[in-house]
Amino acid sequence: MGNVKLLDCTLRDGGYVNDWRWGFGAARDIVATLTRAGADIVEVGFLRNVEGYDPDVTVCRRIEELNRLLPAGRGRTMYAGMAMRSNYDIAQLSPYAGEGIELIRITAHDYDIREGMDFAREVQARGYKLSINPINIMGYADRDILWILDQVNAIRPYQFSIVDTFGSMRRRDLERILSLVDHNLDPAIRVGLHLHENMALSFCLAQEFVDKHLRRDITVDASLLGMGRIPGNLPIELMADYLNDTLGARYDIDELMDAIQDHIAPLKGDTAWGYTPAYFLSARYNLHRNYAEHYLAKGDLTNRDINHILAGLDRAKATAFDAAYADRLYRDYQSRHVDDEAAMQALRTAFGGKRVLVLAPGASLGTEAGRAAVAGAGADVCVSANFCPDFCRPDYAFFSSSKRFDKVDPAALPCPAILTSNLHAAPDTARVVNYDRLAGDDAQAGNSVLMLLRLLRLCGARQALLAGADGYRPGARAYADSSLHTHTDRGAAYNAQVGAAMRSIAGGLPLQFVTPSEYAKEAGL
Repeated sequence: MGNVKLLDCTLRDGGYVNDWRWGFGAARDIVATLTRAGADIVEVGFLRNVEGYDPDVTVCRRIEELNRLLPAGRGRTMYAGMAMRSNYDIAQLSPYAGEGIELIRITAHDYDIREGMDFAREVQARGYKLSINPINIMGYADRDILWILDQVNAIRPYQFSIVDTFGSMRRRDLERILSLVDHNLDPAIRVGLHLHENMALSFCLAQEFVDKHLRRDITVDASLLGMGRIPGNLPIELMADYLNDTLGARYDIDELMDAIQDHIAPLKGDTAWGYTPAYFLSARYNLHRNYAEHYLAKGDLTNRDINHILAGLDRAKATAFDAAYADRLYRDYQSRHVDDEAAMQALRTAFGGKRVLVLAPGASLGTEAGRAAVAGAGADVCVSANFCPDFCRPDYAFFSSSKRFDKVDPAALPCPAILTSNLHAAPDTARVVNYDRLAGDDAQAGNSVLMLLRLLRLCGARQALLAGADGYRPGARAYADSSLHTHTDRGAAYNAQVGAAMRSIAGGLPLQFVTPSEYAKEAGL
């Protein structure tokens, strides 16, 4: 069996979580701790075309800047940096001077892999050890992988890595790709494996890789606590323990535990990474993870909805995320057309010329002051938005989110329902309105309160009074009902988008807030 190395990529891949803003002292301490733990290779950051130098950030233009993070005593640890062909000018890379970072890992997409090979040669010509890491090897046909291996053999780098960028690899995929690589790659070139946690398989696949006992040197990538671009990576502490147990390695688990406790665990409290169903779905279809993130951020889709949307995504759009295309799929999915003329006529009668109280599920409705404001609003009609309150009985319950509507029993609603056409299982008493009538063309087109306000404007309401439309403030509870939560880090930017949309709506429907609201501040109301 060949030599097995463990590579830590926390400061580089983990930096997707905190925008690489570790703080200079913390980054240096992480490198030093990993060195004491016996990590074979520590990747200390990205080489990119950035303006200026920020010592607190592990993305730098010059390798000398990354070298400042290295400890005085390196032991047996090798240090690495990563550069992507499409966002780094290789002319900025100084020749290797015999110390500091000695391994450069280069990446390229399928659409620029040929240029990536030229980029790799430029790195190697500067005297560095070279690792070639093509992005998303699961996206290549076998014949294309063989072409890549021919190119790699001609370059003769230190390492070639199998990179499961979208976390879609299963055991049979690893078997197939590893067989191709091992039988066609020069035996002198070591093979690396970089996994993601979309399907909660990283540790299983890494063990399988090691247990193959290949007659070549291998490297396994991992990070502290699995920190990495969501949903994360293989946890290095698990892999270190496994190699200690099975191969007699001597990684210091105590040092790894210290690094996690001091630097990583506090970050996970702010931004969680790890397995989630939506990222499993992006991996299931071998798609760029931004599609899952994009649909999670909509806030009104269930995992079932996301599954159905991703299933129909054009394979030509799979590798590079296209936000406009993703939005088009979202609108197409939501816009199930119905004949809503009768429903609209009934709603014009219900709301026309009336003062309508709109109840949103914000935390203010869980307070005595908020509920008193609702009781004293003096509205003609009351409509709740995407929930049904337990402290009063509205005249109508409006739903536009399948995520919210799927949690209620339509037959148990205490009032008639108003539904947008994207929802299914509508009760016989429901008024169903075409989604497209109410969706705006702004960033928060599917926001339920905005959709309800647009409906009231269409129906000729005299005024809308808003309660519970609180907006989002850091550290403040968002909803009165603790079972409701958001998957996104909503804050000032979201408030500004909703406020701007409300300001536009107010041009045709006077708005008044009866409970405190961040949206009101942004809307100038």
